[in-house]
Amino acid sequence: MPKQKTHSGTKKRFWLTGSGKVNRSHGGKNHKAETKSSKRRRNLRQSTLVSSTQENTVKNMMPYKD
Repeated sequence: MPKQKTHSGTKKRFWLTGSGKVNRSHGGKNHKAETKSSKRRRNLRQSTLVSSTQENTVKNMMPYKD
């Protein structure tokens, strides 16, 4: 049986924590940033966890990332 391919967009956008949860970056940091407050842009720099409903979908796209 052939190997399963890793989704290229997924491997660039998501990474796993030590406990196996999926991390992601926030969007909306660049376009029209001058209209956003400094606090809002500063908070967008932080990473956050993927919701539990989407976690299995993302993990299935990265089969060899354990």
